[in-house]
Amino acid sequence: MGSAKHNAKAWSGGRYAAFTQRLLDSVLGAPGDTSGEQRRAVLARAAGPGAPADGLSAPLRRYVDMVARHAYKLTDDDLAALQRAGSSEDAIFEITVSAALGAALGRLECGLAALRGEAPD
Repeated sequence: MGSAKHNAKAWSGGRYAAFTQRLLDSVLGAPGDTSGEQRRAVLARAAGPGAPADGLSAPLRRYVDMVARHAYKLTDDDLAALQRAGSSEDAIFEITVSAALGAALGRLECGLAALRGEAPD
């Protein structure tokens, strides 16, 4: 999962490819407070451990990693730190959705790889 794959067939294996692609297009391509490039970087970071953090500040990287791996540990202080670093509430929402989607798709790919008898990337 080291590289970000942004097409539905790579993520879903086909059966739900159209739905997955619509979801990806909506999250990554819709206008918002964050750029599509930033949302793609967040999705890629959350999808796999060790993914590059291109263009993500240190506070944002920490937040994305927390959403992807330990979302239940997030506190109001974590969100306040992002706001102090200059992120709007809308930007935080967009980053959170992108990170959650990346984490979900990364886990999906790992599960599908296991079913195929392959070692995950």
